[in-house]
Amino acid sequence: MSLYIPKEYKNLLGSVENTEKAIKAVKDMFQDNLSAQLALLRVTAPMVVLSGTGLNDDLNGVERPVSFPIKDMGEQKAEVVHSLAKWKRMKLAQMDIRPGRGIYTDMNALRPDEDLDNIHSIYVDQWDWEKVIAPEQRTLDYLKKTVRRIYEAIKVTENKLYVEFPQILPMLPEELFFIHSQELLDMYPGLSAKERENAIVKEHKAVFVIGIGGALSDGAPHDGRAADYDDWSSVNEDGYDGLNGDLLLWNPVLESAFEISSMGIRVDEDALRRQLQIRGEEEKSELLYHKMLLEGRLPYTIGGGIGQSRLCMFLLRKAHIGEIQSSIWSEDMRRKCHEAGIDLV
Repeated sequence: MSLYIPKEYKNLLGSVENTEKAIKAVKDMFQDNLSAQLALLRVTAPMVVLSGTGLNDDLNGVERPVSFPIKDMGEQKAEVVHSLAKWKRMKLAQMDIRPGRGIYTDMNALRPDEDLDNIHSIYVDQWDWEKVIAPEQRTLDYLKKTVRRIYEAIKVTENKLYVEFPQILPMLPEELFFIHSQELLDMYPGLSAKERENAIVKEHKAVFVIGIGGALSDGAPHDGRAADYDDWSSVNEDGYDGLNGDLLLWNPVLESAFEISSMGIRVDEDALRRQLQIRGEEEKSELLYHKMLLEGRLPYTIGGGIGQSRLCMFLLRKAHIGEIQSSIWSEDMRRKCHEAGIDLV
């Protein structure tokens, strides 16, 4: 468990009451902006799914879900979701949504394997969204257009927030910078992946790193990604692998790159087979979700998650995610934060 204490940290909103008002303002404004930018309909989503269906998301491929037996269903096991990437795709098929439109939801999850620090909590809240696309839209160009729309929604929210809370000055740049993870490795071969992110985001302030999950020239991926939702193996128009990525903003409070969203064009039949083979997980092709995808019964989609507490933390210039959400922290972390003027909920 690590903790970063900013020098001379100041809560710009003053009271807890003002912070709560600002959190509500950010959430209300952003989800309206997001749904307008991407043509999304809000839907209700589950907090638990049945084990053994392949519906829960493995994220980096190693996280353990919180699971429990259901008494009235013969002790059948259920799992608290990690995210809803695969569930959303099945929901789109069920609703028969046409290309160009999609859904979003308030997703609440538990991730007990998180390493707790300023930006990681065992409780995760995010806007999970998914949009149906045509096969010919599975391109890098379409990915970039979508990312720019999400970034625009964040900028509009920041500017509107300034009207209500003028002590919080807008600081996001007009343009978003795109770079592939392999290009980033070529630029900074002596740095770790996180150090490379810090270097490029400190320079450009808002960056989308393309290609998360596949091995780079050094034999390692930029970051982990499960095999069965994002397409990180298809060759894109620039000649690099991957149709997914992470949206990173420079956080002046924490003095580091700050991930706001992970997203991408989702696997098609070929990409799923290829990525399951790369990971040695071919047995997953017999699970419900995977079988439906391989049989062509699910739409082609693009989607991702945008952290609600993360976005609030960034826009409200907070030093710890525990100033935004109520979660579990060690007594040592609570004490150190309190001494630094960082009051956890």
